[in-house]
Amino acid sequence: MDAPIAPLILFDDDHYMYVLKDRASAEAWWEMPDEYGCGFDALARPLRMTGEPLRVSVELTGEGPAEGELRRLVAGHYERFLNGRTPPDATGLAEFVAELPVECQ
Repeated sequence: MDAPIAPLILFDDDHYMYVLKDRASAEAWWEMPDEYGCGFDALARPLRMTGEPLRVSVELTGEGPAEGELRRLVAGHYERFLNGRTPPDATGLAEFVAELPVECQ
């Protein structure tokens, strides 16, 4: 199976969004796989997280792109956590993903 395309957009079990620059960063950043809700790569392909605490692995699920779901979850994150800021309004997926705030590492 293909590797996820960076950046990775991950949501925890409270639907808080983390945009991580690549797979290695995501696997180093995320500590507890049971706190993972869902995630997508830059092509909006769903991801799964497996492993154990402090040793997680992120991989594609094999399903097709889910751009609508990604956009819905991003909008929900902005509404809940970013106090009045609006999510990117780019119509193209690449531009939309490029406008998401990447976590510093």
